[in-house]
Amino acid sequence: MAGKQQSGGHSQPKGLTLLGRKSNPCPASPDDARLETFKNAYPRRNYWIHCDCPEFTSLCPITGQPDFGVITIEYIPDRRCIESKSLKLYLFSFRNFGTFYEAAVNRILDDLVKACQPRKACVTGKFSPRGGIAMTVTANYPPPRQQPAKRI
Repeated sequence: MAGKQQSGGHSQPKGLTLLGRKSNPCPASPDDARLETFKNAYPRRNYWIHCDCPEFTSLCPITGQPDFGVITIEYIPDRRCIESKSLKLYLFSFRNFGTFYEAAVNRILDDLVKACQPRKACVTGKFSPRGGIAMTVTANYPPPRQQPAKRI
């Protein structure tokens, strides 16, 4: 691996621009954020990576009021893994972004798939009650095969 040596004999993967920087301003929106990746050291093995963001915040696109939730990301990497600092900044970029719960969860999944092309992925958003209703949204990749509609 090329890159500068870190303690413990590991080297910094190429292409990571956010990790190790002292100043990383939060992107204004997910459109301005970037998910960085590094080479999967175990591409022949199926293993799950599980990431929790217990303080996810976005804005209601209608009222502008804050929405709070927990985002859970699980994926089996193929050739690339998501770098955690870029993931943190990406998720923080939703703080001033107006979006519905369903759109946020599906956007996160789409952006994750675009960045690292995992073998499988699941994004779940468990959102705090608003108006007395708590919502949980789950999106999967690849999507399950659709069964033909049955006649009643």
